[in-house]
Amino acid sequence: MNSYPAELLVQLAPVMFVAGLDLPSAPSTSPPSTPQSPGQTQSPPTAPTKIQDPFASLIVRLRDALQSQHKVAIWAPERTRAFQMIIVGKDVRFPPRKLVPPEDLAYASAHSPLSPLTPSSPLYPDGLIAPIWIRKHTQLLPSVFVLFLRLFEAPAIHARSPLDPPDPEHERDKTEEERRRDNELSAEIAARKKTTNERGIKLTVVLLATRRMLDDPSLDSRLTFIRRQSGLDSRAALFVLSPVSTSELNDFARSLQDALYEPALEYYTSHSKRVRRKRNRHSQSVSSYNPPALVSMGVANTRPLRPEGWTVRYEYKMACFAEFRAEDEVALKHYQDAYATLMIMFGSTAILPPRTKRWAEAKVLADAINVKITKLYLYNSEHSLALSHHNSHMRRFADFSRGWGIGEETFEYWSWMARQHRVLAELLEQGSNSSLTFPTNSPPSLTAGVTSAGTPVELDTVRAFGLNPSHALQHPGHYYYMAARCTEARRERFLANEEAISQGTSAAPGYANEKKVDHLSLILELYTKSYEVFKKHSSTTSQGRLTLWIAYRIAHTYYESEKFDVAVRFFERIAKTYRREKWKHMLRPLLSTWYACAQKLSDVELMATLLVEMIGYAQDVDESRTLQEDLLVVLKSSVPVSPGKPLIVDLKESDPLLDTMLVFWVPEVRVGEEAGFQLSLSTPTNIDLSTLPIDSVTITFSDGYYPVVLRHSPPTDGQVADRAVRLVKIGKVMPEDEDEELEEICADLRWRPGERLVVSGSISSEAPGLLTVVGITVVLAQNGWTVEMPHEPCVSHEISTLVPRWLTSLQPIRFLQLGRDDCSSVIVRHRPHELAVSLSHQAPALLDEEYPIAIDITNVDERHLDVVVDVLLQPTEVDQAAQYIVFDDQRSSGLIKGIRLGTIAPGVSATKTLYLVGSGAPGDRMLDISIQSTSVQPESTSEGDDDAEPRSSSSLSEHATIDSCEKLQTIVIPTSGALAVTYDVAYRRSKDAMPALADLSTVEDDFWDDSYGGVAVVTTRIECLAPCGLVVESLKLHRQDNPLAKVLDCSSDENSDDMFPDEYLLGDEFCNVSRISLSPREEQVLGEEKISGPGNYEVVWRRMLPDGGRGRESTTRFTLPTLMIPQDELIALLDAPSFARLHVPTTIYLTVRNRHSSRSANVTVALDLDPSDAFVVAGLRNGRLPILLPGSEEKLSWNLIPIECGYVKIPRIKVMNVRRATMPSQGVGVPNTEDDVEGEAVKVVDVRADRNTASVQSADDGTVAIPQQYGSSTILVLP
Repeated sequence: MNSYPAELLVQLAPVMFVAGLDLPSAPSTSPPSTPQSPGQTQSPPTAPTKIQDPFASLIVRLRDALQSQHKVAIWAPERTRAFQMIIVGKDVRFPPRKLVPPEDLAYASAHSPLSPLTPSSPLYPDGLIAPIWIRKHTQLLPSVFVLFLRLFEAPAIHARSPLDPPDPEHERDKTEEERRRDNELSAEIAARKKTTNERGIKLTVVLLATRRMLDDPSLDSRLTFIRRQSGLDSRAALFVLSPVSTSELNDFARSLQDALYEPALEYYTSHSKRVRRKRNRHSQSVSSYNPPALVSMGVANTRPLRPEGWTVRYEYKMACFAEFRAEDEVALKHYQDAYATLMIMFGSTAILPPRTKRWAEAKVLADAINVKITKLYLYNSEHSLALSHHNSHMRRFADFSRGWGIGEETFEYWSWMARQHRVLAELLEQGSNSSLTFPTNSPPSLTAGVTSAGTPVELDTVRAFGLNPSHALQHPGHYYYMAARCTEARRERFLANEEAISQGTSAAPGYANEKKVDHLSLILELYTKSYEVFKKHSSTTSQGRLTLWIAYRIAHTYYESEKFDVAVRFFERIAKTYRREKWKHMLRPLLSTWYACAQKLSDVELMATLLVEMIGYAQDVDESRTLQEDLLVVLKSSVPVSPGKPLIVDLKESDPLLDTMLVFWVPEVRVGEEAGFQLSLSTPTNIDLSTLPIDSVTITFSDGYYPVVLRHSPPTDGQVADRAVRLVKIGKVMPEDEDEELEEICADLRWRPGERLVVSGSISSEAPGLLTVVGITVVLAQNGWTVEMPHEPCVSHEISTLVPRWLTSLQPIRFLQLGRDDCSSVIVRHRPHELAVSLSHQAPALLDEEYPIAIDITNVDERHLDVVVDVLLQPTEVDQAAQYIVFDDQRSSGLIKGIRLGTIAPGVSATKTLYLVGSGAPGDRMLDISIQSTSVQPESTSEGDDDAEPRSSSSLSEHATIDSCEKLQTIVIPTSGALAVTYDVAYRRSKDAMPALADLSTVEDDFWDDSYGGVAVVTTRIECLAPCGLVVESLKLHRQDNPLAKVLDCSSDENSDDMFPDEYLLGDEFCNVSRISLSPREEQVLGEEKISGPGNYEVVWRRMLPDGGRGRESTTRFTLPTLMIPQDELIALLDAPSFARLHVPTTIYLTVRNRHSSRSANVTVALDLDPSDAFVVAGLRNGRLPILLPGSEEKLSWNLIPIECGYVKIPRIKVMNVRRATMPSQGVGVPNTEDDVEGEAVKVVDVRADRNTASVQSADDGTVAIPQQYGSSTILVLP
């Protein structure tokens, strides 16, 4: 930004003049608190003693505090109440508003000294705005004037005694002296007030006083007198300050600025209004104008300023005053209007003729306004608008420049373009050091543009995903880079113009000044700044390729500056990355410039290294031949720096000299078996190596083999020298342990474009491993030079295609393409072990049994084999299935490793039994069995091998030299159930009486009441499902009584020994009956919960083997079924005997129970007698029972005398639950009629036939009771 006047670029802030803070020139020898009037005489001091003035240090600290409030800067987006404070003297004078004094009669028609209408003005007659106008308002004219003055204080007189009264005469003299001094101070203030009022400047006075004076009661009256006498304003015009600390001074400075900020805004507002009135008057007075005649370029004229120029002046002034007021939006609008009018003026050469003084001033002004507009946009974080305006400014002036004859072919054009890029970069850099943040220019995700249905978005939306880089604001490094590139173009145009001058062409305008410019230093400075900014803004994920490109431009600039050693250091660092990332198109020019630097430095080894690398990057045959000739010249005309030591040129990350392809005929061979290979060395079609002095090619194999050396031997007369494919047979590659001399094989090591040399041979190994070619070294030898160039075994140039092919014939030339992915290596493996594995078992497996699987392994190999078995039980997908395996003493539900079978000699077998246990649910079980064998020497085995630590497959694979093998087998075992169980449950109500409501025994822990739950009779039917048959050895019920249910008895407790053991075939069944007492609680009844079975059956069985034997003992358990809770509310239980004697009385009982949780019952009982009944009945015929509360019961009885023999029906008993419906007209207690009675029948259950049955298949199935259909109850009457 140094190219422009600082006044046009800085951020404007209100200006405050501070007077009265002059530094003392010398220490005072008299107390400053007792100044003498001009009419008094002073007696000389008796002794010159140095007294420290407290106000001297106050003034120094005040100056520092005021000047540190605001720093003048170009970038200042903060909008605080800060002033640009300038320390001035008390007698400072303001510049005149007009050339004549105000009392002159011509004052009204006079103009400002800086007006274009004033002949003595630097802008006369047609200037726009000069930087001196800004300087006038920032350095010569304040908006606020602060005057610091000392308030007079009379010296203190110390009384002889505290009790002495004050001296009236002294007090009167003190008052008169203070009044006189106050008058003088008021006159000084009034004089300054007159000058500030003439310019509309706010005057504020700060009186410096001691702390003692602040406590003086006369201070307020004195201040009031001074304000009135001097004519100061009543608001923010008079302050008093005493010596305080630095922090308090900073607070005072801030409060002073806050108090005076509004008057400062009024000052600049009045200026804006005045300029606006002038602009309006000017636009009204000038309605039309005649354009003047065109004048030749560069000819001065005295024409006045055009209306457009006045518009620019007024808009620019109003923009500046708005900027003083911190009104950014208003300032931006006026700057834009001024800029738009300037563009109109530049569009006409009649208004602004090119290459004139006013034209140059207008260009500077336009550039400065562009910076202001861009900066104001950035203040508001409108990055796109800021960049758009800056680009529009450059584009417009580029078009203007072409019309002015300053196009792209001139250095002036590129100088101006570089200046614009640099100004923007410096502006952004200053902003980034403060509060400016740069936008993220990464485009949005493309997935956001796809709808939920998967349909693509519209074309316009897809285009919106993209971003034009010229429309995206970037960090300053980008614009420094653009400025450097423009400066390079500027230098190129200058050098072209300089060459044209040497040939007699006339010099371009500005050539003399351009000749003084150090272009290379300027370019280097810009590139360096760009590089530093790019490094600063680079992220950890960024690869920094543009940063490397900038570094390359820096190195190139050093080369142009003839600083070759510095350029070489840059090239060396950059080339590493370019080689690694294969940026070949950028590496070629780098190598050329690097080679030029090496030539200038006379570094022959570096020259040779670069020439060898450049041959690999040659574009065509002619270029490769030229580079070879240069290399030969270097090798022949110089000697190496270190004779006898080879120069190694590492081409592993660069393009090689030769395309190499290694092909093995087979991917795998056995130990001791030869593997044939062919190594192809060829040149691409664009490289000629026929003159390169290649002395030998060394082929290095894997460890343990002698390298193969091909020595160059020119073809003899009988050999064909121009064959496209040449074959060299090297035979078998010798291991290093064989005592044979290393042979060198002669071959023609000169390649023309597209020629191929095929090296054919074989290799074998006595140990397993990987065999390949690890390196190919091409050696150049010339004039004492030895240059070694390592090559990878399978590399090529971009134009070559690496296809694994095997040469089968030379005449004609035929290749066989191999279909493998990797042909560059061969794997040597041991011979597989011969093991016969047999897995025997009796399918299917049964649930809950230990199913045996016999693993028989026979060694049919001639080697002794150490065998280890791993077994993996695959997870099953069957629901509720559980499984595990048992092998030797190990048990696992997944993997068992390292089961040793010991060392098996040839022809010997070994057997192990694996047990599979499945439970839960039937289904297939899958086993993966791994048999690992390792060859061992017979003498290495001992009797203690079986106790050695087991070895798994992972530990064996760690050693490639171990002769080991692995065989995998998978077996699927179908698993079915051995037994199936079915439960039949019958629920019977209890005949026991319900406990009384107030019975305290019900709260005891061991209380058992089954009067509600009754008894459940569970009939268990077990069926044999095993196809092989089972031997059931025992059946036992394991009781697991709980608080809700307990087992009363079971049939297996009595007759289990008589039934078992016994054999059961497929479909055979056996049963068991148990009775369970139920005692539910009230909460279980209300929640209709179920009761878990109080026990489980344990069946012990064995499989029946085909040979008549029996398998291992297995146990299957069946849990008793889940039981229901009876849901009776009101029930009647009839208890009658099964038989009776003729004419002998017998008794029947009826128990009515109310099991409802909250409702009482009103029950009536009626005995319905029929003449045909065979009984004479004595008892209740029709009656009402007492109210049955919830949880209570009533018991009735009848005596029956049979009068007939046989099965006779018991008289019908009708039980009703009656609910009364009281009529509105009746009172309480009045009986209703029979029609008003409603009721519901209560079920009468004969306890002899009470049986609600349910059938379930397993304990987890829910039971659904099937209610019994009750018929008429009968009694067998015997004679």
